[in-house]
Amino acid sequence: MEVPHQLADKPAPRGRSAVTNGKRLHVVSPGDQKWARRFRDVLFEIISDVSTSTPGGLSEGQRQLARRAATISIACERMEVDAAAGLPIDLDAYGQLTDRLGRAFNRLGLKRVPKPVQSADEYIASLPQEPQLVDGDDAA
Repeated sequence: MEVPHQLADKPAPRGRSAVTNGKRLHVVSPGDQKWARRFRDVLFEIISDVSTSTPGGLSEGQRQLARRAATISIACERMEVDAAAGLPIDLDAYGQLTDRLGRAFNRLGLKRVPKPVQSADEYIASLPQEPQLVDGDDAA
């Protein structure tokens, strides 16, 4: 099916929504400003992670996936607040959200990168050395 000419051309910036132009994150301002700020922070961190591995910026699809990942992250964090307060949470829903978040990150191209692990000898060698006491230096 052919796209009509007026739909194929990208609208001028003045004809686009504030969300599309990047002036706002949501069409309608959310009521809870604390969670809205947290959403923004998580979204920008995800975009930062993806953009370092994607030369040329993010596609619209990647930006949409980043928004979904941020939304799932916030939903998990809300559940974690309840769990930390000793309130019951739906662990099945929490597990499903966590799994979906991992899949969203995978689709975005984020990969799990293992941290280098020190051997026991390397760890012991990196510990600060205790000062050696010399005869007569006892503070006792």
